[in-house]
Amino acid sequence: MNAEHTLRTSANSHLCVADRAPGSLVIFRALQLGDMLCAVPALRALRAALPTTRIVLVGLPWATQFAGRFAGYIDAFLAYPGHHGLPEQPVQDRLVAPFYAAITSNKFDLALQLHGSGEITNAIVQSFGARCVAGFGIPMRPAGKDDYFYPYPDCGPEPLRLLELTQQLGAPTIGVHLEFPITDADERELAASGIASGLRAGTYLCVHPGARWRDKCWPPQLFAQVADRLAAEFGLQVVLTGSADEAALTAEVARHMRTPALDAAVPMSIGAMAALMSRSRLLLCNDTGVSHIAAGLRLRSVVIFSKADIRRWAPLDQQHHKCLWDPAGERADEVLEHARVLLCGV
Repeated sequence: MNAEHTLRTSANSHLCVADRAPGSLVIFRALQLGDMLCAVPALRALRAALPTTRIVLVGLPWATQFAGRFAGYIDAFLAYPGHHGLPEQPVQDRLVAPFYAAITSNKFDLALQLHGSGEITNAIVQSFGARCVAGFGIPMRPAGKDDYFYPYPDCGPEPLRLLELTQQLGAPTIGVHLEFPITDADERELAASGIASGLRAGTYLCVHPGARWRDKCWPPQLFAQVADRLAAEFGLQVVLTGSADEAALTAEVARHMRTPALDAAVPMSIGAMAALMSRSRLLLCNDTGVSHIAAGLRLRSVVIFSKADIRRWAPLDQQHHKCLWDPAGERADEVLEHARVLLCGV
């Protein structure tokens, strides 16, 4: 394999997307909610650099709603059927051939691997049939003469890692902040649920005790203990949030509490739950997707880590989002103190 085609890092070999002005761009990032929200600054940079380019996202099937929410940055969506080397979803074997037939028929001008370091995903993106491919890492297949791969940054916050790639491609950063726009449909769904009836903005605290993996969750009794203290000290209503699948967990937190809590773990979309959170004073949660929703909403939060790399996944704004490493459940007093500071607006 020609080394020139394997890894291009010199300044004069960089691909400048604004100069190239591709008519179409496909982006591969087949991950869950929090990971997708961390990519918003990179998507914003690409759209600013390519205002007339048709941008298509390839992601997990659930992310059709993500693409719709960020329609200002994404024009279309294709559901990825999975890969045996990627853990995010089981492979939908019957959909693999139709997916590749559809994506190669688009004849994209540029395919961008925005998924990670590229050990598996570069080969996936190289199979999309685009005229040009770019991404992090070393290609797993022989690179074409118009393919560009850059060293993967193995440290630093996730949004900034992704922005390193878009900067390499000549798309200037347009802010590092996350976003989570609330739509009219979100508000209508929340109103129809009746959950927010009687709740006034700024009078409640949201506690989200769940996570995609239960072993990432802080003990329910500690969420209850901190919520009780904050309710008493600040006169706040406690609202327990979660998916319908997490109802048993929110109910367990409620059982440990001395003060009444509103259990909002009911069938509800992520958007409606975000609308509920958006009017709260504070979010207390595990390291999970809602922590990135809070960052996008500019909602102050205390985030408890137990598994993931806190340096990679903590919100960038450390003044309004306090993160602690507490896998053993030994730092409830510190969680409480961080919450007090945020609620006092210091």
